[in-house]
Amino acid sequence: MLNRKKWFLVIFSVFVLVGCSSEETHINPSEAVEKEGLTIITSFSILGDIAGEIIGNRGTVEYLVPIGEEPHEYEPVPSDFQKVSDSDVFYVNGLNLEEWLEKLVANVGEIPVVAVSDGITPIMLEGNNEEDPHAWLAIENVKTYVNNILNDLIERDPSGESEYRSNAEQYLKELDGLEAWINEMIESVPNENRFIVVTENAFKYFGASYGFQTEGVWDINSQEEGTPGQVGRVIDLVNDQQIPSLFVETTVDKRYMQTISLDTGVNIAGEVYTDAVGPEGSGAETYILMMKHNVETFVSGLK
Repeated sequence: MLNRKKWFLVIFSVFVLVGCSSEETHINPSEAVEKEGLTIITSFSILGDIAGEIIGNRGTVEYLVPIGEEPHEYEPVPSDFQKVSDSDVFYVNGLNLEEWLEKLVANVGEIPVVAVSDGITPIMLEGNNEEDPHAWLAIENVKTYVNNILNDLIERDPSGESEYRSNAEQYLKELDGLEAWINEMIESVPNENRFIVVTENAFKYFGASYGFQTEGVWDINSQEEGTPGQVGRVIDLVNDQQIPSLFVETTVDKRYMQTISLDTGVNIAGEVYTDAVGPEGSGAETYILMMKHNVETFVSGLK
């Protein structure tokens, strides 16, 4: 990992390149919106999808962390600094997910950084006083994300208020439909089988909302260890609770769960999405499709 001095050199180099390639031109924010629309950068793909639903055709949305990588310990590349510098606002999850990234962004200009999880009651990580960042895995929390993004977009582009509100209203209806579908789907899972075991214990918010216990080899990827003691604890849990299926994540090393499966004889029922939407052709290319895939995988493995 790069030390602070090296990061300073990288950031300084980016500023030099940007400064040499452009003249000092001051553009009124409202004129930029009128000509090109807002340019939104989000930290990872799930936020990008949600923000895109609300901004619609009045701007562009890009995300930094590539699909397939996890946002906890992502290390920005020089082009990321340029993207953030050129944006109107940078949407992050907050809840300590991208704390490292926010500190870097503070060095690339006065770009507003908005934590879209503001107002959510956090679940705390086990063994310390830090917040679990995976609030987006419960639909009710994503509704808060939507309202926070909506309010911010209206503040930046008042002339687009009607369109933003219409887009957000439609998306909230889709989220209501998704939540009703989830509640219907999980009815087929017996109460004694409502236990989700993955490598990173990312489904706490999902579990709290829909009545599932959750467990992982570790609590969050930034604290990844995978020690024999951690793996052994999960093996004992799976055996003691007679858990019918295990699950692996698309952005986490699968070897730990494969070891647990071999030792317990419990099948890995499928892959689920936690920190990113799926790539093209996966059937999980959006937040809603991702959640549907997850629920279908859970229900199939646990019912």
